[in-house]
Amino acid sequence: MALMEPISLTEALASFTDRWSPRIVTTVNDYDVRIAKVEGEHLWHTHDHTDEFFLVLSGELHIALRELAGERTVVLPEGSVFTVPRGTEHKPYAPVPTEILLLEPTGTSTVGDHHEPVPDHVDATTGHALN
Repeated sequence: MALMEPISLTEALASFTDRWSPRIVTTVNDYDVRIAKVEGEHLWHTHDHTDEFFLVLSGELHIALRELAGERTVVLPEGSVFTVPRGTEHKPYAPVPTEILLLEPTGTSTVGDHHEPVPDHVDATTGHALN
């Protein structure tokens, strides 16, 4: 069994510059705790089998949602959390450089189960290990 040590999120975030390309900082049971730097638009996508938890560490994140009642956008300032329910089509957008923490089942794709074409600036991944 590997010796576990505390992980500094500040140091982890300083270790990469890629946008929309999350790093896995640890796992909790069958969930990844991921961090990401984001700016600009992600893409419309849906996770069929899991909710998606967002915590804004710095900056501001907007999440457009397509719900039964129509389309709306939630705004998450620094320190805010929001959970997108499974099956809800959503599109994150960061108007300024933003750092986020995500909690998702291990193996969950950043572009969900259904999505629009993936733009070049979005990394379609299940997360990268911290280096």
